[in-house]
Amino acid sequence: MHVNPNFEKLPGSYLFAEIARRVKEYSAANPNADIIKLGIGDVTLPLAPVVVSAMKTAADELLSTDTFRGYGPDFGYDFLVNTIREQDYAPRGVTLAFDEVFISDGAKTDTSAIQELFSPDTRIAVTDPVYPVYVDSNAIAGRLGNFVDGRWSNLVYLPCNAENGFVPAVPNVPVDVIYLCYPNNPTGTTLTADQLKPFVDYAKKNNAIIIYDAAYKAFITSDVPHSIYEVEGAREVAIECCSFSKTAGFTGTRCAYTIIPHEVVGLGAQGQKVELNALWKRRMGTKFNGVSYPIQRAAAAVFSPEGKAQCAEAVRYYLRNAKLIRDSLQSQGYTVFGGVDAPYVWLKCPVDSWTFFDTLLNQAHVVGTPGTGFGPSGEGYFRLTAFNTYEKTAEALERMKKL
Repeated sequence: MHVNPNFEKLPGSYLFAEIARRVKEYSAANPNADIIKLGIGDVTLPLAPVVVSAMKTAADELLSTDTFRGYGPDFGYDFLVNTIREQDYAPRGVTLAFDEVFISDGAKTDTSAIQELFSPDTRIAVTDPVYPVYVDSNAIAGRLGNFVDGRWSNLVYLPCNAENGFVPAVPNVPVDVIYLCYPNNPTGTTLTADQLKPFVDYAKKNNAIIIYDAAYKAFITSDVPHSIYEVEGAREVAIECCSFSKTAGFTGTRCAYTIIPHEVVGLGAQGQKVELNALWKRRMGTKFNGVSYPIQRAAAAVFSPEGKAQCAEAVRYYLRNAKLIRDSLQSQGYTVFGGVDAPYVWLKCPVDSWTFFDTLLNQAHVVGTPGTGFGPSGEGYFRLTAFNTYEKTAEALERMKKL
């Protein structure tokens, strides 16, 4: 038996696994070090009370034969699907059919698995820097060629940096799939509807598909789209992935949803149009048994009046942290981006990004994320997250001032 040879092409370990390894080694050698983590995007605030209450009530239902539930519907319980349609999309003027909404256990799960719908020769484009999952999942599938000098030979990179105002240009070569994430991870920047429209137009003109990761839309404070479907024509070419992880603190409880309109199509072996919605249903039916009933009840509670208020309070807390990071770093002379519509602050670092990581860890006992781990255009930058406590965040910034 031979293993998938594409795994051998992957560079080192997954970015956050490498960070965890370095931190673990440092902690073992320095057991008294008080390490503050502003690296991985995990939340610290507890779940909203109304969410926990819904989860407990649903769990109690499993004690009775009258209300016990085993396998749930393949694509999500009606109550959650309809809540998402009515509470998340309808107020934005977006109408979704019931079977265009798919409940899953994470946006990471879906953004990495969606590539299974594409042929092996599909040409992929990503904004650069980029969330590593989009790249690694396609590399494992064998689409990206070879990793040489920090770049994949068959991947189309769309640079996002200070020089272009973090507004990527549409591909200048034919591609089949474009991954976009806004508010962006890792840069924390956003695009307006006018800046997203060229991507929709490109996709329509070139028979391409957009995979749009909207996991951080709850953090938007500016006048920018919360959904790609707010852009004219996007229903014909875009798949959207959303998550409860940062919106409502579900990083440990796991729940998300992906939207695939019926209009989004690819080409079959005979050149016929094939709905990706139908393919995703087939894929989920084969590989996924659904999110548990208590978790889906908890997710639905996020959209209740109490849930919206309680989750918004947590979002404001993290945005307060982000503002603190921005203001402090700017006062220290750093050039910073993001942190206004997103829980991430992207800063220019004075040395290469892994050296900056090691310096922060060794001298300040602060953990961030080196930009080079997000792609070639990430080198020279560094990501800090706003998900720790306010007190720990403030302490980390004080330590950085002393470097």
